[in-house]
Amino acid sequence: MGFINWMVIFALIGIGSQSSASSEITVSIFTVTSKSMTVQWSKCSGASSYKITATSKNSLDASAFAQFGANSVMGSINSLTPNNMYIIRAEAMDNSLNVLSQAEVEETTASEVPTINMATSKQSESLTVEFTQVSGATSYILRAETADMSFFYETEVSSSPGTVLNLQAYTDYTLSVMSINSGGRSQPSLPVVAKTVVAAPKLNSTSPSNDTIVVGWEPVDHVFLYTISIIMEGSDSRVKLNTTDTSVTFSGLEAGTTYCIKGNAWDPEKRQGDDFTVCQITRPCIPVLTELEVRMVGSEAGLSVSWAPSQGAGEYLAFSSEGLNCTSTTGACTLAPVGCGQRHTVTVTAINEGGPSIPSAPEEFITFPCPPEPLRVEETKAGNCSVLWDAIPYTDTYVAFIKRDDGQEERCNTSSTSCNYHCQCGYTYLMTVFAFSLAGSSPPGPVLNYTTLPCCPEDVFISLASPGTLEIMWSAVRGAEVYETRAVEGSELILCNDTAPVCALSDLTCNSPYSVVVIPCNEIRGCNHTCRSHTKETAPCMPEILNVTQINTTSVKVSFSAPNRAGTTYKVSVVAQDNRNTCTSRGTSCEILDLPCGEVYEVSAIATTAVGDSFPSYSIPLETAPCCPATFNVEQVTQAMTNVTWSMARGTHTYMTSLTSPKGTARCHTLDTHCLMGCITCGTNYTVSMEAISRTGHMSECTYHGFSSSACCPSGVKLYRMANNTLRVYWRSTGGLHNYTAKMVGSQSNYTCTPPPGGNTCEVPEIMCGDVYNVVVAPLTQDGAMVQFCPQRMYSVSCSGSNVGMVIYRGKRSLD
Repeated sequence: MGFINWMVIFALIGIGSQSSASSEITVSIFTVTSKSMTVQWSKCSGASSYKITATSKNSLDASAFAQFGANSVMGSINSLTPNNMYIIRAEAMDNSLNVLSQAEVEETTASEVPTINMATSKQSESLTVEFTQVSGATSYILRAETADMSFFYETEVSSSPGTVLNLQAYTDYTLSVMSINSGGRSQPSLPVVAKTVVAAPKLNSTSPSNDTIVVGWEPVDHVFLYTISIIMEGSDSRVKLNTTDTSVTFSGLEAGTTYCIKGNAWDPEKRQGDDFTVCQITRPCIPVLTELEVRMVGSEAGLSVSWAPSQGAGEYLAFSSEGLNCTSTTGACTLAPVGCGQRHTVTVTAINEGGPSIPSAPEEFITFPCPPEPLRVEETKAGNCSVLWDAIPYTDTYVAFIKRDDGQEERCNTSSTSCNYHCQCGYTYLMTVFAFSLAGSSPPGPVLNYTTLPCCPEDVFISLASPGTLEIMWSAVRGAEVYETRAVEGSELILCNDTAPVCALSDLTCNSPYSVVVIPCNEIRGCNHTCRSHTKETAPCMPEILNVTQINTTSVKVSFSAPNRAGTTYKVSVVAQDNRNTCTSRGTSCEILDLPCGEVYEVSAIATTAVGDSFPSYSIPLETAPCCPATFNVEQVTQAMTNVTWSMARGTHTYMTSLTSPKGTARCHTLDTHCLMGCITCGTNYTVSMEAISRTGHMSECTYHGFSSSACCPSGVKLYRMANNTLRVYWRSTGGLHNYTAKMVGSQSNYTCTPPPGGNTCEVPEIMCGDVYNVVVAPLTQDGAMVQFCPQRMYSVSCSGSNVGMVIYRGKRSLD
């Protein structure tokens, strides 16, 4: 039994002596090797010794056993076959070697111990170990350690060869290998000592120019020689050199090209160590400027710089002497913002990872000129204007734009510092000037706003709005915001300010000439005082009615004052509601004839000149006599009463009507146009007259044709039966040769009869009997019509067979 196993047993014996015993034993495997197993069991009560037996499960090999004292709880069993499954049985035995209790467990021994064939170092941080692979191993453990035990490292590998990493360069290591299976590890193999190679030089590269690369590194310990090689990217040609220095310079290279440099170190044993590779691009070649021009970048101007591409350049930097710069990965960029009138010296540098190239040859560029300012306008005379400005450096020509507020635009090209243009009245002109050079146009400069005087109205029309007011009208003119209208007569000045092209000047002196001028004004330029004036005379002054004299009932003479200059015509008007009468005169009176009756007039006068009419004078009232009614009619209503009617008479307020005869007079006073008059005697001739009276008491006498009342109605009317169905009508005559007519009205038939003038009977033949008749006898009017107011009598006419029988009076009744 080895030293380590005895140490484990002794330790376990000590541990077991302190544990309590039980009646049943248990067993487990503590550890295995290729040819041994360490077994652990529990103490059993009454046991004086323990026997451990290992029996191969897969072969007929003889069993191995070992026996231990009463105080042991762990022990090893040796002489086993590697990579073999064993049944391990633990038996607790008394002093008589009787088995008190037993237990079993199965376990496999570890694989065989491998053998290291070779250990080499190709990298400074690792060693590669080649070893024999053993049957049953699932993996292997490589162990590396230094002689002073300052370093110990294990790593698991699946097969041979295996590599140990994380080592130090140019250092000796003791190497061993162990196999692993499901049972555990084998014992370590016989050790082998191997040394790692030296580390590679850590190369640093720079490109100081576009055809040179300098490579440097820090010295590496234990190295006596360095090998440095260089190859151009995309090429298979390599340049190699050996050196003991720590830097190398490669020259004659292509500009803007990538080169890869590899470095190796050699140890004193002439073993090649690690390699280290760095790639370096040479600086690009010098760019060539191709074009400079001004371009707009958004709202600001920039200087566009263009160049031919350089080999290997990743970026370009354009720089201006004015402190501007821009970068680009293409062949152009813009320096912004640039100002007007600047002189720029521009260079371009190509840049890559190797560094910047030498700047290009400088190019000089003068930017666009500055805008001309200040602008000013001179108007030498109306309609002729000039816009002027100061000279601008670096300018070849100027272009002035003059735009009128109605959209019309004028353009002027010049190499001087002024432009002439036609400026009309009433317009606002917007002016700006651009300067031009080979670099382009100046930016927009200040815009000068110049407004000419408003135009004078040419179509001024002055009229009399009223006798004391002049109305001035004109067409609106350009540029005018307000108009000032002035009227001057002697020392009198009348003003009117308005925005509308119309003005009324009132309270002027009548019959006077005024000088009128319309002055247009605006807020910017003020007023145009060059407009011509117009003369207009006001209306004549108002006359005054002094007296109205009645010449006769239809004519008057009117006298008035004459306050105006000679030659003024005066017109007198006599005006009623429905008519007007006039007369004219250049003096102080005139006559008006044939005035209609029944009118109330107002008398006034006006003065008239070629300018117009004055105010009418204050009026004086005049009233003519009322008119007589044009129609008049008398109608007899009853034997003693008449109805008198007439037409309406102009100017009449009340009417007094009279019917006069030798037997007396009947009168009626009324506001109406009709009147009932009683106390009329029948068969009498009357004289008819009327008085028409106005509201103020003026009266007209009116006379009409006479009126004759009708004959009196007869009395004693009777009806007698005659032979042959004839009836006789009888009445009492009132005297005179009056004409009468008798009328019989029945329910079925009507009859009339008329006697000769002066007669008082008449007969009605072929009377229809058996009816009631209304009988009336009435005188005839001059036109042959019966008067309608005589009374009727009612008679019944009976039949006697087919003939008239009795005639019976049944009473008197009035006419319906």
